[in-house]
Amino acid sequence: MTGLPKDFLTTQDFTPEQLLDIIYLAIKMKKNKKRYARVLAGKKLAMIFEKSSTRTRVSFEAGIYELGGIGFFLSSRDIQLGRGEPIADTARVLSRYVDGIMIRTFGHDRVEELARFATVPVINGLSDWLHPCQAMADFQTLLEKKGRIKGIRFCYVGDGNNMAHALGLLATRLGTHFACATPQGYEMDDRVVAMMKENAAQSGSEILLTHDPCEAVREADVIYTDVWASMGQEGEAEKRKRDFALFQVNEELVRLAAKDYIFMHCLPAHRGEEVASSIIDGEHSVVWDEAENRLHVQKAIMATLMKG
Repeated sequence: MTGLPKDFLTTQDFTPEQLLDIIYLAIKMKKNKKRYARVLAGKKLAMIFEKSSTRTRVSFEAGIYELGGIGFFLSSRDIQLGRGEPIADTARVLSRYVDGIMIRTFGHDRVEELARFATVPVINGLSDWLHPCQAMADFQTLLEKKGRIKGIRFCYVGDGNNMAHALGLLATRLGTHFACATPQGYEMDDRVVAMMKENAAQSGSEILLTHDPCEAVREADVIYTDVWASMGQEGEAEKRKRDFALFQVNEELVRLAAKDYIFMHCLPAHRGEEVASSIIDGEHSVVWDEAENRLHVQKAIMATLMKG
């Protein structure tokens, strides 16, 4: 790919064509694992975790291994970053040892600072502002299930969090219509909304931001939700349960969607809260395919950025 960014911090840094190239590469890797088994032979990935993880850790560690490389799990409890070493110094040092760095952290500014001082590619495994790898896996799943991305009606119900941001940015980048229903006070970040509108002006996406989940879900091809209290918000859990009580994805709500809608969730899920068990475990759910596709799309991202 020409004009490729060094890092994968946000999908906004990539053209729609580059993003689709990564998604199509992920699908090829999924279908023919052996063909790509030596793409990153001898390459090393440092994986910094300041937030705990199941899917991110295992999918990146398995992914770099399946491409012929090796990954190093670095908990903030185990490295000097957790004892006050500046992130810029960590970036400089790791760049002398490895060929790429993945970070799962809190503030997005930490991801940006790491990338600014690292001389190797940095991949945003999650920040409080964005979760772009998950969004890419979701859109790989969407393409596999629906056969297209452009013109699909994608509905997100719940907290206007990092997942909503990542999905809204990628959807509007790729020409997917995006509806988001949040309770009052839990709306998406204004900066993200502004970027979505810029994207939509170029891609032809339609955007609907509402406080009415019924309005958002009507005729949707995809219904997506996330936990009501994300990591670090446990102290707000009871208040959020009250505030989000009318935003559960359940049998009543999904009746408003297209008959062949698919249900998505980034996991982990709290059955009986943001989603009814009958939905996440039902015939329209594709959550396990999404989870698997984290492996494939992250392999495609690593191969694209680290093979040089």
